[in-house]
Amino acid sequence: MNKLLGKSIALLAACFIGSAYGSGSSYPLDHFPVEKLTDQSALQNGAKLFVNYCLNCHGASSMRYNRLRDLGLTEAQISTNLMFTTTKVGEPMKIALRASDAKDWFGALPPDLSVIARARASAEGSGADWLYTYLRAYYRDSTRSTGWNNALFENVGMPHVLWQLQGARGVSIEDIRESRDPKTGKSAGFTKTTVSFDTAGLRTESSEKISGGHPHAGKTIKLGKAEGGSLSQADYDSQIGDLVAFLTYMSDPNASSRTRLGVWVLLFLALFTVFAWHLNRVYWKDVK
Repeated sequence: MNKLLGKSIALLAACFIGSAYGSGSSYPLDHFPVEKLTDQSALQNGAKLFVNYCLNCHGASSMRYNRLRDLGLTEAQISTNLMFTTTKVGEPMKIALRASDAKDWFGALPPDLSVIARARASAEGSGADWLYTYLRAYYRDSTRSTGWNNALFENVGMPHVLWQLQGARGVSIEDIRESRDPKTGKSAGFTKTTVSFDTAGLRTESSEKISGGHPHAGKTIKLGKAEGGSLSQADYDSQIGDLVAFLTYMSDPNASSRTRLGVWVLLFLALFTVFAWHLNRVYWKDVK
């Protein structure tokens, strides 16, 4: 009971900490390539990316290393290539970073990612869609202490740890707002403010009154092409798909086996329904 309570408290803390890292956005979600969830090589590559790029700061305390055997890896492969903070393959995927150091360095403890793919699900899309979009939506922003910002997660606290793979992107943000007369409170038209960041993070801003047409208040974010990365955009998207596939698997390791079992259960129920209908017909045929 105490362990269950402790996990619940940790999960709630992670949610609060995650919200402290930045604010939300109306940026549209891209569709995660769901076929990667059944691609064993993609899941193995995702595990490698997670260990090398995420597990430095973010733990996955509800996931044990030996569960990676479900992805076709042997204990020897797991111990040799994926374990850096422990020597026991049955240990959870924890980090060496102490909570006190994390608060001193980052201002908050980076959230645990055990169930992040489930926690980020919403009416706009699945948690996998959110993560897939988020990890591909970074742009340079020299006004931020980290030098980075995110189109989906505005004012995010986490820097772009995969920038060497993707490269740097610029962005153009158009914000249309309605201005009102301070005396009468009536509409005084619309103003469009455009804020741009180049691939070095340099900021420019311009504003103009909108005349004519039927403008609507709102914000539009257009990301530029990534430059300077070691991977092409298509290859980077594929790598992120692998990473998100692993994060999705990690949030529910039994999902695939449960799905397979569900198919057999439905087939059994369908067959049982046929037998039950036939038995009912035989039983009642002589009853008037």
